[in-house]
Amino acid sequence: MTASAFSLGRLIRLSLLSLGAIIFLAPYIFMISAAGKTQSDIFTSSLSLIPTHFAYAENFAKALSRVPMARLLWNGVVVCGLIFLFQVLVAIPCAYAMAKLRFGAARAMMVLVMLGLLVPIHATALPLYVAFDRAALLNSYAALIAPFTISVFAIFMFLQFFRAIPDDLIHAARLDGMSELGIVARVIVPNAWPAVTAFAIFSVVAHWNDLYWPLIVISKQDYATPPLGLMYFRAAEAGDDYGALMAATLIITLPLVAAFLLAQKRFVEGITMTGLKG
Repeated sequence: MTASAFSLGRLIRLSLLSLGAIIFLAPYIFMISAAGKTQSDIFTSSLSLIPTHFAYAENFAKALSRVPMARLLWNGVVVCGLIFLFQVLVAIPCAYAMAKLRFGAARAMMVLVMLGLLVPIHATALPLYVAFDRAALLNSYAALIAPFTISVFAIFMFLQFFRAIPDDLIHAARLDGMSELGIVARVIVPNAWPAVTAFAIFSVVAHWNDLYWPLIVISKQDYATPPLGLMYFRAAEAGDDYGALMAATLIITLPLVAAFLLAQKRFVEGITMTGLKG
């Protein structure tokens, strides 16, 4: 009786999870399907995921030839990589100080961090644009990277993680003569990889998919990020070729899917240990 109930409950959970997975994967499955269809197949009255005429080679060739795909991907890697690097370099010392050091401004800093979480990029876009324009930094990597080098979300996330690290470990490091900077580099960082990996997924996905800010500060294709490059693709000749457009979108999203699959275990571990479970 108990085993039967357990099996039925497990079957229901698996069914619900499978249904949810199918719903979330449906747009990606449709994109993969459309990337291999001709224009006539896409606009046919019958909805079929399997292309009548396989045109993957043709559509991917168009996607790679109409826009500088390698340049777009490289710009995405440079921008996302440097943003993530600067965010971690700033967030880890700040979070360590707020979690493990005792000073009078700790509570005020925590309030500022929480307030910072409420400020969207849209609220600061205009003054940032004016500042970059006056500094002649539009159409540059600096304009794409600088506004995001400090992440209050990263500080908050690492703060929750560092609070779980035993104080005795830090006291032992101080007794060994380590400076606070040495403790951060040799004690905190090696133990923080799950949280760093989890934040990496959030940061890279957010900035790889960001269209709003690059659309404001970039007008030259040399510095276009992947989402902005898709807009250039749509503006190109025969830009209404949705099969080729889906192929280009598939090329741009594959790195994110691969990165998440590779870091999935660390991502779940980091989310669990930082207390950000859903």
